[in-house]
Amino acid sequence: MAHRLDAVLATIDDANRADPNLVEDRPRALLEGQRATEWVAQLRPDAPESVLVAARAHHLTRWMVPRSSYPEGRAGYLRWRRDQKQRHADDMSAILSTHRFDPGFIERVQSLLLRTDLGTDPDAQLVEDAACLVFLETRFDDIVVRLDHDQLIGVVAKTLAKMSPAAIAATSAINLSEAGRTALAEAASRAEDRSGL
Repeated sequence: MAHRLDAVLATIDDANRADPNLVEDRPRALLEGQRATEWVAQLRPDAPESVLVAARAHHLTRWMVPRSSYPEGRAGYLRWRRDQKQRHADDMSAILSTHRFDPGFIERVQSLLLRTDLGTDPDAQLVEDAACLVFLETRFDDIVVRLDHDQLIGVVAKTLAKMSPAAIAATSAINLSEAGRTALAEAASRAEDRSGL
C-alpha cells in the first residue's frame, strides 16, 4: 500500500505543480498540499493513509476555479468553497480509481475532503486542522495588510473556531509577521474570554 500511496501523492503533486500562483517560488497548490500532509504527520504521526491523501488534495487544482468567478460577499464565498470541495472529491475519486484503490477507501477520502462529519469524525477534524494551519502559514500575512482590524480579528476567530486545541497550540510554530502574531493572539484571547462566560 505504501508504494500506491506514494504514487497517488505524486499524482496530486503533479497536478498542483501547474498552479501559476507562486509562494516562496513554488506553485501555491503544490506547497499547500505538501504542507498540509506535513501538518497531519506532526499532529498525528499514525494518521491513516486516507487522511494523508485528503490533506494533500485539499486544494487540488484550486486555481482553476477562481474565487472571482463567483458573486462577491459571504454567500458567494461559501458556495465557491462548497463547490471546490465537491470538485476535489470528484477529481480524487478518478485519481484513486486510476491507482486501483478500493471503493471504500475512495469514499473515505471523498468524505474527508467534503468534511461531512466534521463535528464527530476526528479524521475530518485533522484534515480541517491541517487546512487551517496551512492557511495561517501561507495566506494569513497577506490578509493582515488588506483587512481592517475588526475584519481581521473576525477572520482569525472563524479560523480558530474550526480548529482543535492541538492545532491551535501548533500555531505557535508558524512564522508570522508581528501584526499577524498580534491578531492571532487577540482573536485567541477573545475566544477564551467568550468560552469562560
